[in-house]
Amino acid sequence: MFKYVELCVDMRKGRFAKDGLIQYRIICQQVNVSSLEEVIKHFMHLSTEKAEQARSQAQALEEALDVDDLEADKRPEDLMLSYVSGEKGKDRSDRELVTPWFKFLWETYRTVLEILRNNSKLEALYAMTAHRAFQFCKQYKRTTEFRRLCEIIRNHLANLNKYRDQRDRPDLSAPESLQLYLDTRVEQLKIATELELWQEAFRSVEDIHGLMCLVKKTPKPSLMVVYYVKLTEIFWISSSHLYHAYAWFRLFLLQKSFNKNLSQKDLQLIASSVVLAALSVPPHDRTHGASHLELEHEKERNLRMANLIGFNLETKPESREMLSRSSLLAELASKGVMSCVTQEVKDVYHLLEHEFHPSDLALKALPLITKISKLGGKLSTASSVPEVQLSQYVPALERLATMRLLQQVSNVYQTMKIETLTGMIPFFDFSVVEKIAVDAVKQKFVSMKVDHMKNVVIFCKTSLESDGLRDHLANFAEQLNKARQMIYPPDRKPSKLGALLPTLTEVVAKEHKRLLARKSIIEKRKEEQERQLLEMEREEESKRLRLQKITEEAEQRRLATEYEQRKNQRILREIEEREIEEAQALLQEAEKRIKKKGKKPIIEGDKITKQTLMELTLTEQLRERQEMEKKLQKLAKTMDYLERAKREEAAPLIEAAYQQRLVEERLLHEREQQQEVEVSKQRHEGDLKEKERLARMMGNKEIYEVRVVSHRQAEFNRLRREREERISRILQSRRQEREKLRKLKYYLKLEEERQQKMHEEEEARKREEAERRKKEEAERLAKLAEIAEKQRQRERELEEKERQRREALLGRAAEPAPPARPLESVTAPAAAAAAATAPTPGKYVPKFMRDRAERTGTAPPPETDRWSNSSSSRQDGDRWRGDDKRTSYVAGGGSRSSSSWSRNPR
Repeated sequence: MFKYVELCVDMRKGRFAKDGLIQYRIICQQVNVSSLEEVIKHFMHLSTEKAEQARSQAQALEEALDVDDLEADKRPEDLMLSYVSGEKGKDRSDRELVTPWFKFLWETYRTVLEILRNNSKLEALYAMTAHRAFQFCKQYKRTTEFRRLCEIIRNHLANLNKYRDQRDRPDLSAPESLQLYLDTRVEQLKIATELELWQEAFRSVEDIHGLMCLVKKTPKPSLMVVYYVKLTEIFWISSSHLYHAYAWFRLFLLQKSFNKNLSQKDLQLIASSVVLAALSVPPHDRTHGASHLELEHEKERNLRMANLIGFNLETKPESREMLSRSSLLAELASKGVMSCVTQEVKDVYHLLEHEFHPSDLALKALPLITKISKLGGKLSTASSVPEVQLSQYVPALERLATMRLLQQVSNVYQTMKIETLTGMIPFFDFSVVEKIAVDAVKQKFVSMKVDHMKNVVIFCKTSLESDGLRDHLANFAEQLNKARQMIYPPDRKPSKLGALLPTLTEVVAKEHKRLLARKSIIEKRKEEQERQLLEMEREEESKRLRLQKITEEAEQRRLATEYEQRKNQRILREIEEREIEEAQALLQEAEKRIKKKGKKPIIEGDKITKQTLMELTLTEQLRERQEMEKKLQKLAKTMDYLERAKREEAAPLIEAAYQQRLVEERLLHEREQQQEVEVSKQRHEGDLKEKERLARMMGNKEIYEVRVVSHRQAEFNRLRREREERISRILQSRRQEREKLRKLKYYLKLEEERQQKMHEEEEARKREEAERRKKEEAERLAKLAEIAEKQRQRERELEEKERQRREALLGRAAEPAPPARPLESVTAPAAAAAAATAPTPGKYVPKFMRDRAERTGTAPPPETDRWSNSSSSRQDGDRWRGDDKRTSYVAGGGSRSSSSWSRNPR
């Protein structure tokens, strides 16, 4: 078989190698499995060695292996290129050297897997071949072959479950077989992630879960760690942040429970990854507003992912749990994950999930996120977990901070400028913020609109029943309650002794009644205990009877089992006796056959089994087959000799016939050549006669040719003139259109300039009018200020005169009484002032002025009409008002009343 395999490899005959190995498996499967293993290993070793030799001969491996599919034939364009180009390039020569051997190596792996599939005696070799095939795909980046290899292994497992009555079928419940199958699929998962075939990697995860569902067993923790590590990578690439966070959480629990050597630093890094992965999940529900069919698909997908992540081997729907962001965060808090994370991650968690900072949330989160982006590294005590880098969660954290800021700002503000909102979010430009806001509004997370014309962001009002406002008010009430308790602490409770003394008699009576009731309760309990003891005795008696009955039934079953065993032993003895009889009959037939052939019997001994006879029969058949092959070889040699002799005798006869044929064909050729010469001469003479006959018509032909040419020239000239006239008309019309268009544009330009000039004149007129109004207003204010200043000057002069008059009156009172005439002259101005200041009928006089007039005996000053027209309000006048204490001069102007000017002159 070694020689046969070497010949197949040298000739690249994979089909012959497959047929030979299948036949050899049939021979060795029940006798010597190790021989088959050695042959297959030698076969794979030779194929790999040949492929490596071809690879070493090629100069550039990447160019030599630039083939998408090793099983595909040459394309038509490649064949055309190879035939058209006269000189083949180096790339094509490398392709011809290397690619066929790699095709043969790939066929070798497929052949060996097909031969070894679903055989309990060859499952270790099957696993080893699968691992080598995986390494082949990984080393040479063969993605197409890797997909086919995974499909082949998947079909083998499906056939194993489909055909359960197969001979030598592997038992998946056995620990060794299960471990081999699991190792194969875990290696498949690793290679798929390294080749970045994420869909195939997810199917490998489903294969591992499906395999464990078949046997209802959980793999070792080391395999589960690899399982969850690859799940985190797959879910992160597919942007399934929720499932990615759950996979990290399961990985954290596994490392914490089973990895005894896990250091505190590595545990802290894994816990930080879990929390950041949970925070990376969008806070809104993406199924909001979806149709019923989409919700059902999402529910099925969620249940399927929950089974994969939780490694749930049950298939009942009620045993599954739904995955969500809120439940994950609650589980992280209950499992103590938050106590293991770094301080930066803890601060970011509290800031984004529990604190309310609508104005500077993003600015507070920025330094924390910057610190988190620098954390990470390789885990020294967790070899199965790859390098952890927390910087991959920074974009998701920035998006979450932006969404939280929008949510909190929408609870506080109604409108906000775009520049202000952009300044509050240092992570992104407003275009990115707008995209995030559109997604949040679509998922009903926030309610807002962007008005680019007004350059503002409008936050829609939320009702009083909304969750955000209700929570906000509840938190506000709790904080107010805490503040009230800090300001007004509750009083200590007074001593109860003073309150209990007046009711001591009642308490004693109640205590006596309670003791009597307790005594009756104790008696009832004793009776209940006695009743329970009686029931227990009855139950023990019934148990004893049931146990006795069970013992009797067990004895009966034992007797029945012994009877069945004796019956089975008797049947087995009968079968053995029958087999011995059949063996004796086969032995006699074999002795007769051997005697007929004239050979000595080789069967000796009395104890000969049917198996021994079958092996002897197979040996005899093999020997007969070998003798028959020898006879056939001898016959073939005889036929070879006869054929060679016939050919030696026929060779001179064939040569003579060949020479005779040459002579006949030479004579035939000369005769046909002479006939061809004669026919050519006759044809030449006829052609000369025809030329002489047609030469007479040459003059007529030239006349006709001149007439036709002149007619066509005239027609051509006419058509050219018409075309030039048509073109000139078209050019003239287009020139006129351009002239009209130019005039129209000139007119529009003049009109636009005129309109602009009128607009500028109007603007200049408006500006002049505004300046004139400002100047008039300034002059009016200056005039009013001048009037007020004069009024104040007059008031000061009047006050000075009044003071001097009072001083004069006080000095005169100290002297003798003056004559009557001067007194009249003093009182006369007062009377005249009183008469002048008498209230005008129909005018309103305030109450305080009426009271003052009654006390002093003078009439109150009239209240001017402050709602009079503008002409009357602009008039200026002077009026005297008499009082018992002073006389004031009032000047009124503008829209203010005289009374207001007298109280507060400006």
